[in-house]
Amino acid sequence: MNRSYFDGSLLQLICYKILGTFITVCTLGICAPWALCLVYNWETKHTVIDGRRLVFRGTATGLFGHYIKWFLLTIITFGIYSFWLVIALRKWRTKHTHFL
Repeated sequence: MNRSYFDGSLLQLICYKILGTFITVCTLGICAPWALCLVYNWETKHTVIDGRRLVFRGTATGLFGHYIKWFLLTIITFGIYSFWLVIALRKWRTKHTHFL
């Protein structure tokens, strides 16, 4: 059986999170999908499962349409949709994660 492990470092994660937060704040949330994809890509490329490295193939432009839809649904439902938003984002992320 091959090993499963994560080989990312805390310093890298902190830098990616700071960069993503900075970009999101400076663009008033418009580039939040880009920041999410940046962090997802980093996390995924440092993950190995059963000896096979994962790769994230999602794009910010692909997420942006969903982002707008989810944002509007959250507003229309007075925040109730936000409970499903976490699951919807997890499904999108998983759909775009593959073995290398």
